[in-house]
Amino acid sequence: MRHRSLTALALAAAVAVSTAGCTVERHWGGSSKTGGSGKAKVGLVTKTDTNPYFVELRNAASAAAKANGADFSALAGQFDGDNDGQVRAIENLMQQGVNTILITPSSSTGVLKAIKDARDAGILVIALDTATDPPDAVDATFATDNFAAGEQQGAYVKAALKGTDPKLLMVDGTAGASVDTQRHGGFLKGIGLKDGAPEIKGHANANGDQSLAQQGMENLLQRTTDLNAVYTMNEPMGRGAYAALKARGLNAQLTVGSIDGGCEGVQNVKNGQFAVTVMQFPRKMAEQGVLAAVEYAKTGKKPSGFVNTGSTAITDHPMPGVPSKDTAWGLQNCWGGGK
Repeated sequence: MRHRSLTALALAAAVAVSTAGCTVERHWGGSSKTGGSGKAKVGLVTKTDTNPYFVELRNAASAAAKANGADFSALAGQFDGDNDGQVRAIENLMQQGVNTILITPSSSTGVLKAIKDARDAGILVIALDTATDPPDAVDATFATDNFAAGEQQGAYVKAALKGTDPKLLMVDGTAGASVDTQRHGGFLKGIGLKDGAPEIKGHANANGDQSLAQQGMENLLQRTTDLNAVYTMNEPMGRGAYAALKARGLNAQLTVGSIDGGCEGVQNVKNGQFAVTVMQFPRKMAEQGVLAAVEYAKTGKKPSGFVNTGSTAITDHPMPGVPSKDTAWGLQNCWGGGK
């Protein structure tokens, strides 16, 4: 009977890991003390394990943990918006005995109960990339100011239109997600429009996915091709939108902007697919998160508040009044620590 019980427990643990997403690394087992215990045991939960942005963030966190003598484990949701998967990942990491959890929440509210349970257990919880709502649901947030990043994109597109009224399509991410809301609002402020303005000819939600963005753009182009600007919430969606525009022979007439700053995205700017992308610095987020975890394990000291890790517009066609760097700089610094 005892043997059967242990087997059942092992199978349950395996199911918990598989349903939470991909376990990238797992360097320990069992429980541990929390702050002040000396050894940092860091768990990372990302939105997905396939988006290049989150792959870079995970790799940077893993490298920083190794460099600072911390144990590290990473799990992810199965898709952007998989709140249940992220909840299971948090529960799994608590069972592993982490003393810090770094998380990029798919929803600003969808994992709050699990985060509270972790904090009540003495685990330091830091949001990376995406803030929670309310912000103090976590101990601290290390992230891009996403409203400011959207505003940079919008200001560039406005300047590139050189006084011509926008005829704009918007390719958004996941409806209701804080990053999507902030970037969308920032872009509209930068370009000088409000939701519902007649200059906005249509919008589609693509959940961060390139194929969905291409499909969404194809649907929008069935309504009108009298356009001069496209907003995209991230670079995979920007590539999907561009593919649909190119298939219709419209790419040359449009100013396409995006946000992320991955090396592929910077190359897209260099090749003329995007006029601009706004670079984020996930490596900086990950490294600072791991260093905070190491400090917490040693001393019990916790970080607090919002830490803006910065953003920079990347373009080879700078516009007056819009600070930017060229693609040569971008390819040297893509998704890095910035300068």
